[in-house]
Amino acid sequence: MIVNTLHIGIFGRRNTGKSTLINWLTGQEVSLVSSMPGTTTDPVKKSLEIPGIGAVVLIDTAGIDDLGELGSQRIRRSQEVISKVDCALLLIAGNQFGEYEVQLIAQFKELNVPYLILHNKNDIDKIATITETVIRHHSSAEIIDMHTGDDTYREVVLEALKRIIPDTKQGNNSLIGDLVKPGEVVLMITPIDSEAPEGRLILPQNQAIRDALDHDCITVVLKETELKNFMDKGIKPALAITDSQLFGEVAQLLPEEIPLTSFSILFARQKGDFASFLRGTPHISKLKEGDHVLLLESCTHHSSCDDIGRVKIPRLLQAFTGHVLHFTVVSGLSSLPADIRKYALVIQCGGCMVTRRQLINRLRPFIVAGIPVTNYGMTLAYMNGIFERATAMLSTNEEKG
Repeated sequence: MIVNTLHIGIFGRRNTGKSTLINWLTGQEVSLVSSMPGTTTDPVKKSLEIPGIGAVVLIDTAGIDDLGELGSQRIRRSQEVISKVDCALLLIAGNQFGEYEVQLIAQFKELNVPYLILHNKNDIDKIATITETVIRHHSSAEIIDMHTGDDTYREVVLEALKRIIPDTKQGNNSLIGDLVKPGEVVLMITPIDSEAPEGRLILPQNQAIRDALDHDCITVVLKETELKNFMDKGIKPALAITDSQLFGEVAQLLPEEIPLTSFSILFARQKGDFASFLRGTPHISKLKEGDHVLLLESCTHHSSCDDIGRVKIPRLLQAFTGHVLHFTVVSGLSSLPADIRKYALVIQCGGCMVTRRQLINRLRPFIVAGIPVTNYGMTLAYMNGIFERATAMLSTNEEKG
């Protein structure tokens, strides 16, 4: 899975040609095409490379005008996709533009999702001036009159996509590129414990190593048991990155002048609302007896007895606060609890398996509601008394950015 891949959602009424469009753009028969309305039931994903854009995931959704109880469920799933895409294609046909499309556009605007409006099947009905006028009352998005029977339109659509995609780029695509210089030593402390996958490193460690190499750094990877031996060699790293669970141990062995952070905190800055994390983390000290805490995992995985989110953080939080707390865990990109206002704190994982847009939109309801948010690494840094040290370099560079 390429987690920084752009996700493009295709939305519209039944039988406007959404499935045909995705097949046309990919050059493959990915989605089932039929003249029978409602053929697409659940979102269908297809990964591909688009020249000039790169890796993307196209998501075909059910018609927004689907009927009946099952249709309502399909519509709800299609609407949920909006919070997970970087940009969207709104497909209309036959000069039909009304409440369905207006509602979709409102959701795009609310979640800051850039989009194009494609009027399909113009070989049957070209877009009318009155239709364009009505659209302009609700949207300033680019409108393309086209049909998938003519391949010359494909390049028109792709070029239009390129124009809106820059708005979806991450503010900081690099984990450490703005923190260190070529030739400097980056030290990565990676434990090999019961949570480490057999024969490989976890994704955040892999990505951090690659990022350091991409920026021509000298990358040293070792277990915590070898840290003292390394430091005794007199080599001074420009940056030390540790697994968050080792903060206390590593902070004691590293001189204060060596910048220290964690893999999880680096991902918090790259993908999340870092300023909100910085504000929200100190609210750990304000937790009261019986408060509810929501833990958000962005992936689904086998839970072990040493699981960081489900076991260790809840145990440490209760010990740190001296209170009995109630914990709820939501894994993957599953639906959030209906009553979010009961939570005193939300703790998000590093988010290595999701895109920045997905993470931002997942946390948005809590931030809007004024509920403090933080992440695994920042929570552990705070409870180890090194929150300022673990975020100092990142906060400075964030302000410069």
